[in-house]
Amino acid sequence: MAAGRTALSEDDHQIAYKALPRGVPVVTSDGVEIGTVHKVLDNAREHIFDGIVVKTDKGNKFVDAPEVARITLRQVTLTIDAGAAAELQPPRTDRRWWRLGR
Repeated sequence: MAAGRTALSEDDHQIAYKALPRGVPVVTSDGVEIGTVHKVLDNAREHIFDGIVVKTDKGNKFVDAPEVARITLRQVTLTIDAGAAAELQPPRTDRRWWRLGR
């Protein structure tokens, strides 16, 4: 998937992270689409959002919850810009007590 710029309508309603479907575009704070939602990670027992795994051209990348600014059915907007997003790391595989959602 090539990086591109997207625009989000202000009337898109935010949704809960648990309702976030796979395939929704993930966009940086400066409007660059870096990929799509692959998985939602959370601590199911304590209902804590841990972050998302983003499917990118360069493989799956982990976006920590504080780096997620807004979630809608059409787009996930990050708090980080494209430069910082380029430095995202692959998801860790040792999160035994974290449930991988959708």
